[in-house]
Amino acid sequence: MHNKQLQYTVRVSEPNPGLASLMLEQFGGPQGELAAAMRYFTQALAEEDPGRKDLLLDIATEELSHLEIIGTIVALLNKGAKGRLAEGVEEQASMYRSITGAGNDSHVTQVLYGGGPPLTNSAGVPWTAAYVDSIGDPTCDLRSNIAAEARAKIVYERLINLTPDPGVREALGFLMTREIAHQKSFEKALYAIEPNFPSGKLPGMPAFTDTYYNMSQGAGDMRGSWNEGEQWDYVSDREKQVAVDGGSGRASIGLTPEELAVLQQNVRRTQSQEASNPLTGADLGAGPGSGRMTPLDKVKAPRH
Repeated sequence: MHNKQLQYTVRVSEPNPGLASLMLEQFGGPQGELAAAMRYFTQALAEEDPGRKDLLLDIATEELSHLEIIGTIVALLNKGAKGRLAEGVEEQASMYRSITGAGNDSHVTQVLYGGGPPLTNSAGVPWTAAYVDSIGDPTCDLRSNIAAEARAKIVYERLINLTPDPGVREALGFLMTREIAHQKSFEKALYAIEPNFPSGKLPGMPAFTDTYYNMSQGAGDMRGSWNEGEQWDYVSDREKQVAVDGGSGRASIGLTPEELAVLQQNVRRTQSQEASNPLTGADLGAGPGSGRMTPLDKVKAPRH
């Protein structure tokens, strides 16, 4: 059921097509409201727990109302340019300068979409279901949802910092604040599952769950709670970072005699001729700055 009143009142002081293009990031972008609504809605459909199902449907529905708010902001910011372009009230060159001078891809938004909010991000990339990263496990999906709300909050902060329009800032502030509220709800739902870590059913291999491998060594090595203390076995020895299972560290596979014969035949056919020094197109066309090339008198014919 749709209510014609917005969840939060939108007041835009003046048109700003360039700002409208940037706002599209939260309309059809990866951190935007449509992506959030579809993420939570599809999760809810598969959810067996009645509490989480209700939570996901509530927030998915609210995200659609947020989509309406941000889309309304985009449409209002485009109002002036939309009318001028549609009615042709200016000379062509003047109109083009006024639209492109707004920055970003605002001229594309005006020409292709008539100033309406398209389902694209701020760079004009169309919305895609690939933004929905659900995996079907509540402990995984809730953590992903928490991260998604956190990312969306940061994008809203950046958009707020771009505009002096008090009405737009206020509406964006509301949307940003709801990201905080949703993050809290998702965290409560996550920790209501006991145990909730690690995700899934299978336990980790005890020999490796507490090991920290110091793989990037040199100036800048740091120790902290993430790799130090009784919880961690800190391994810096390079020899102990390979073949940690106690095996050879080499890959192997079992092949039938027939498969092995065909594979060896392929290896022989594609073998590199180590003693050859073939003349290449790079040698023939070499010019200044090409580095050391093969002298023609030292070229060796390949063996057959």
